Amino acid sequence: MASFNVYSVLVDLFLTCEAVMATKENDQIIRENNCETKMGLAYVLEASTSIFVTGSISNKCCGELVLGKVCHSALVNRTLENPLFKDISAATIIAKSIQTWNNCLALIDSPSSFA
Repeated sequence: MASFNVYSVLVDLFLTCEAVMATKENDQIIRENNCETKMGLAYVLEASTSIFVTGSISNKCCGELVLGKVCHSALVNRTLENPLFKDISAATIIAKSIQTWNNCLALIDSPSSFA
């Protein structure tokens, strides 16, 4: 049981450190990739709601989201820098972000996703 706790702490530490290191570059990445203009505001709000609240996202929004993994990661990390989200576990949000991304990839890759 102790090895599981150590492993869990190491995973949390790794994810948190990854987020902290990435935050130094988020604004530059967002500017250079025009991230704030690639997705419409409605899709940004839906993706954020999916990550932070509901866990569900529409096919159409997934189509917009998967256009840019770099932007997706940078926007999530920048959101985590916001003091409004200081009480939320960065590791949890990053995990939900990855889950949303992977769900969208699976949805987009599905032959019947837009039928």
